[in-house]
Amino acid sequence: MDLFDAKAIKPMLISEMMNPFNSVDWIYELKLDGIRCIAYLNGEETELRNKRDMKLLPRFPELAQINKQVKAKCILDGELLVLRNGIPDFYELQRRTLLSDPFKIQLAYSKLPASFVAYDILYADGKELYSQKLMERKEILSNTIIENERIAISRFIVEKGIELFNLADQQKLEGVVAKKADSKYYFDKRTKDWIKFKRMADEDFVVCGYIRKEKSNTLILGQYKGETLYYKGGVSFGVKSDFVQLYNCEQTSNSPFALAPAYTDEITWIKPTLVCTVEYMPNTKDSLRQPVFKGIRTDVSPKECQVK
Repeated sequence: MDLFDAKAIKPMLISEMMNPFNSVDWIYELKLDGIRCIAYLNGEETELRNKRDMKLLPRFPELAQINKQVKAKCILDGELLVLRNGIPDFYELQRRTLLSDPFKIQLAYSKLPASFVAYDILYADGKELYSQKLMERKEILSNTIIENERIAISRFIVEKGIELFNLADQQKLEGVVAKKADSKYYFDKRTKDWIKFKRMADEDFVVCGYIRKEKSNTLILGQYKGETLYYKGGVSFGVKSDFVQLYNCEQTSNSPFALAPAYTDEITWIKPTLVCTVEYMPNTKDSLRQPVFKGIRTDVSPKECQVK
């Protein structure tokens, strides 16, 4: 089946490397704090899908017309963003993915509309492009999109990865993605051709319970090792006081962990169905240092949260 018609792309994944470097064989882009998104665009319609193949357009209807901004039927790989004061707001973006009421969705995008930033093109005008070199795909991408306020092309620089990372660090942005200039596109693969330099580490965790406080909640986090769920700590900073109501947490009577933490009497256990992203300072210990709750992930399943 034609790649466009199949609409089942699982995007290429990014490996992590903490030390920035310079190389003439690599290009560097700012890492955008959004949702990875595949866009299928033609003259008639726009379709947006996340990594789990969930359709996103019903919750981001302001992007319905970005198909008018491309010169050919195409498939784009990119990032869905919501900007607040020019900075990506991951919490607002994740909140949007949970809305279902049309009035609330309209109210949200009238205040903070989403946009799509494309950094790769996998198909154009009937031709599959994933076997071509990245810089060839970048040139096709730049010749395919007509930018406006709802769709843009990711900018990149050659060679100067350290300088771009230092700039991202100064501006407190998430980091930088480095890509080999001649890299091909491998569906659902994590290779050393694409890596990231991050200011802060982040990981996905399963929300397994909470400790209710007057003005906030502490979330109890876990990750799987195979089929077994292990306790990985907690996070309070960034967790809203209405978290339990907002996400309709369903209580359960028992700890889901192979070995429960010592303070279980304080914890209200919930079914381990929610996945969240937590940002923290990298360290060599098996603990979360200065953890910050960033938001619930709807594009990651609990079993994908595996101990690294």
